[in-house]
Amino acid sequence: MHVLDLIADRPFIWGLFIVYLALLAFLAGLGRRRARGDAASFAVGRKMSPIIAGMTIAASLASTATFVINPGFIYVHGVSAFLHLGIAAFLGMATGLVVVCGPFRRRGAAEGALTVPQWIGQRYGSTALRAYFAAINLLSLAFVVLIIGGLATIMYATLGLGYRTSIVVVTAVVVSYVLAGGAYANAYASTFQTAIKAVVAVMIVGSGLGHLLDPAAALERLAAIDVNLTAAINPGSALFGTWFSVYGAGFVIGFALMCQPHIMTTALYVDDDRGVRRALTVAVGLGALFACVLLAGLYAHLDGIDRAAMIDPATGTFRQDRVMAVYLARTFSPAELALVTVAIIGSGMSAMASILVALSGIAGNDLYGLWRRHRGLAPDTAASRRVGRAAVVGFAALAALIALDPPALLGIFGQLGTYGVVSGVAAPLVLGAIMPSLGRRAAGAAALLGPLLHFSLYALGRDAEIRATAHAYGLDLGNPGVTAAVAILTSATMALLIHAVSRRAAAGLTPMPVA
Repeated sequence: MHVLDLIADRPFIWGLFIVYLALLAFLAGLGRRRARGDAASFAVGRKMSPIIAGMTIAASLASTATFVINPGFIYVHGVSAFLHLGIAAFLGMATGLVVVCGPFRRRGAAEGALTVPQWIGQRYGSTALRAYFAAINLLSLAFVVLIIGGLATIMYATLGLGYRTSIVVVTAVVVSYVLAGGAYANAYASTFQTAIKAVVAVMIVGSGLGHLLDPAAALERLAAIDVNLTAAINPGSALFGTWFSVYGAGFVIGFALMCQPHIMTTALYVDDDRGVRRALTVAVGLGALFACVLLAGLYAHLDGIDRAAMIDPATGTFRQDRVMAVYLARTFSPAELALVTVAIIGSGMSAMASILVALSGIAGNDLYGLWRRHRGLAPDTAASRRVGRAAVVGFAALAALIALDPPALLGIFGQLGTYGVVSGVAAPLVLGAIMPSLGRRAAGAAALLGPLLHFSLYALGRDAEIRATAHAYGLDLGNPGVTAAVAILTSATMALLIHAVSRRAAAGLTPMPVA
């Protein structure tokens, strides 16, 4: 169908979408004028309002995963998935922001750090660690694939654009406004998008609130569909079937996700600790609202939407990432659906832009900067900026190519890569922020062990016998959040042990006995 025919057929949603694109162009122009024209202002905004910084963080917390992908997990796995993704993970996120952002900002501001890898390198006095963290952060590409694929699914169902066309549109729009204004364009656009998302989140949560006014009746209806949907720990789920998988792993991975580069660098947007506290108040408050959006997965069941509605017509298979699109289309009027859809599209675009800005800083400031240093060349700000801009285009294009033929479970794919990043970053960053005496040897060991253990456990979990054995010990290895949480806790423990041994050795004491 021709685009003009689509616009005539769906005037509400296309009208709002065109207005949204026009506003994005205006905000990108504001960002371009505000940027000072050097690599620093492209990668990290300076002297921003704490409100804008807080809304930028909130935009990163609630992306396509929240509004599109994760409600599908709640639809399939029930209350246990909501407790993991909505409650435990949110509490971990809030705790992580409060504990880490202040110390991270103070050291980053004092030493002029622009990126998480640079912060790590300066904190531990190690070029090797900086290069390692720059490389491992490139795994964030997996989450960009999740965002593009999720948005394409929504645009296919609502705007009527083809899946491939939607991928091109999403990629082109985000890359254009990021290149136009860097961190400032991203922050301004995220503020605008987050304001719309907050309104839409209230609409989505309120759309099924009548079911929750009588929780006993709601649980009874869910139990009639599948009794496991009402279980706080779902015995029939390969992802949320143990206490640790639901609660422990949810909290740990939520905490660790705050160490992602596009979230941590936002702490550098403000000038002092008071500004950080105000920004975090905004971010945590909005984060709580966005976590409630996941209830839509339960609302879909309670509204009588069965699995047949989520069948992919191209393959004939059930696609849980279609749950939200179907629920929205059946719940809201055309005008309401238009607003909700544009907000969800904006949600994904803002998170994608944040990741691309962070990756551009890593590519230009860390990878290229370290390469120049290795070659004995002087720093070149203009060249770093060009490399960062080229990286935006390259990362986005690669993610779009992967999204053209997406994995069967897009959410698992995105989680696997993202959790690989945080399993390496979390222990060195968190412990380094709150423990000034932690040394590079401890940090390096944790950084290497985390991703290795995360990916190894997930690979082992593909074996049915190993997965069953692990489940008996309380670990659902099919859930990337579980493998990452185990990796993070283990790597942090190793870092603390190495730190303790080093301090005893420095004090001239004998090493601790090993059992």
